[in-house]
This record gives sequence, C-alpha cells and structure tokens, in this order.
Amino acid sequence: MTTLRLYRSYNFRDKDPVIDTLRTAVRASGMSYQDISEASDVSTSTLYHWFHGETKRPTHAAVMAVVRALGYDLKLVRAARVINLNERRRESA
Repeated sequence: MTTLRLYRSYNFRDKDPVIDTLRTAVRASGMSYQDISEASDVSTSTLYHWFHGETKRPTHAAVMAVVRALGYDLKLVRAARVINLNERRRESA
C-alpha cells in the first residue's frame, strides 16, 4: 500500500512558488505586462521583477490584484486528510 505524505510547509530558496503559478497564468492569458498593469494597478516593472528579476516574495495584495486581472480567484482550500484504514482498524481493535 502506498502512503501519500503531504508537506506541511514549503521552504523556497530562490522564489516563492506563487511566481511560477502566476507566470503560467500570464502566459495562458495572452495578456501583455502592460495589459495586466492597467487592469491590476501593479506596475509593469513589478511584474518584470517577479518573473525576470530579483523579487523573491511578492506582496499578497499585488498577487491578488494580478490574479483578479487575469480572471482568476485565489482561495484557501482545506487539504484532504489521508486516512490509513489498516492503522485505524488496528487502533480500534
């Protein structure tokens, strides 16, 4: 039986993983940095620095503005709990 182990946290060294997620959404949207800037009020230079520069952790407010400008919504979703039925049966026996 395979047990799925979920990481409780993600430590990054280079860049926050949200930058990769946003990069994918930006490419899929076909919007230019200028289009996104006008729709989100996040400057084109900020976008450039996220994807090509030194920014390692963008602010949540800026991320959410870009997410909404791209037509998405970012929500917190509770992770599913993995239950090992064999262990549960042993515990109840």
